[in-house]
Amino acid sequence: MKQSEIREADSMNSRLERSCRWRFLVLSVSGLSALMLGMRSLPAQIAETAPDQMEGVGVEEHLNRALPLDLEFVSAEGKTVRLGDYFDGKLPVILTLNYSNCPKLCHLQLNGLFEGLEKLDWPMGEKYRVVTISINPDETVDRAAATKAKYGKTYRVPGSENWVFLTGSEKAIRQAADAVGFFYRYDPVEKQYVHVAVIMVCTPDGRLSRYLYGVEYPAQTLRLALLEAAEGKIGTTVDRILMFCMHFDPTRGSYTLAAWRLMQLGAALTLAVFGVVLGAWWVRDQRRSPPPSGSGGPTGEGAQPPVGEGNH
Repeated sequence: MKQSEIREADSMNSRLERSCRWRFLVLSVSGLSALMLGMRSLPAQIAETAPDQMEGVGVEEHLNRALPLDLEFVSAEGKTVRLGDYFDGKLPVILTLNYSNCPKLCHLQLNGLFEGLEKLDWPMGEKYRVVTISINPDETVDRAAATKAKYGKTYRVPGSENWVFLTGSEKAIRQAADAVGFFYRYDPVEKQYVHVAVIMVCTPDGRLSRYLYGVEYPAQTLRLALLEAAEGKIGTTVDRILMFCMHFDPTRGSYTLAAWRLMQLGAALTLAVFGVVLGAWWVRDQRRSPPPSGSGGPTGEGAQPPVGEGNH
């Protein structure tokens, strides 16, 4: 092949390659633009097609609000009780609003809670309490007792027999739900209650301390929430130090390290170590230094008698 033909072929290949690159670039930009436009319209499509099932459903946090402790319910053992019977001023309380016949969400939520408590490995009834109020006023005592027994057998939570499962009237349930800001409604078509998944951690005297959302509750999050609600009156010294170094991040729904508190703790530990080292150095130096001259006192060996007018 002649050199001119080779150069012409190379030129054609180069033009073809550039053409393919431009076509690829144009198609890529066009595709990306279409994707972005589609994503912009997606929320509107979802809003148009999604059922309006969540209207009037949600949570309004009422932190530090006192619970209506005089409300009466019926326990899974068939006894009439007051909500205040489970707030003795000593132990924090995890409060949940669920019901036994919930087709899915309540089971997922309670499963996640008991899995977290199982890993927490704190005795229920000794370190904390768990109280569940059924939001279904038609739930029977027998059904509540069956649910309690099922979770007691499924999960190895120490002291799970102390789990309190309460049923009650529509009025009492609504008053408790309104107090904690838990809004739900009954769907007659689906024949179920529409609600969100949340648990409330309460202080021993019956005030709302923390809201934890979702269907998974890590043991560390539960531990810190209970420590916070109890104001450090439960747990070990290490737990209390850990609580001092952590703070709740509502955007993440979990506890994170607090930089300022961590710096304070580090400074305190540094000062403590520095003080111990200085004290040890001072004691050692005192032991090694020779006694001062004349330490034997005025009557010791080598002491000179005092000179006075009558001393001749």
